[in-house]
Amino acid sequence: MKKAMFDNKAPVSLIKYCFFFALILASVKASAQTTRGKVQVVAPPLFDTLLAKRASLNKGSGSGGGSTAGYSSSYGYRVQIYSGSSRSAAFNAQGKFNKEFPEMRTYIIYREPNFKVRAGDFRSRIEAERMKEELKSLFPAMFIVSEKINPPKTVISND
Repeated sequence: MKKAMFDNKAPVSLIKYCFFFALILASVKASAQTTRGKVQVVAPPLFDTLLAKRASLNKGSGSGGGSTAGYSSSYGYRVQIYSGSSRSAAFNAQGKFNKEFPEMRTYIIYREPNFKVRAGDFRSRIEAERMKEELKSLFPAMFIVSEKINPPKTVISND
């Protein structure tokens, strides 16, 4: 009878050792998965050609130029003169601004639930600051926003 009890204890200790070994093996496998691999980017063959063409177009347009040929919009500044949920108040602010500065462009942007009225296409922040100072009496709550601006209006003369 004692021999039978000894045989019962052997498989329990064997199971403990197997479980311990499996736990060690699982932790080694988990730590092996943290290695990093290589990422290879495959681009279509025309991609490099398009990049080169874009670079040549950007060179051709000039850096401070008076010519607008090849000119695309870039980032600049606008003065935000109104922000609120009232559509009629936004159009009133735009009309008030256009009455004082008819040559300057204004933009109404709607991002739910607010309407925003922005004015101007300034290339530098200094220009936008000057406009903000001029408008201080008309629109008390203003600030300058950096965003994509449109090219300046071109004057065509038939000389």
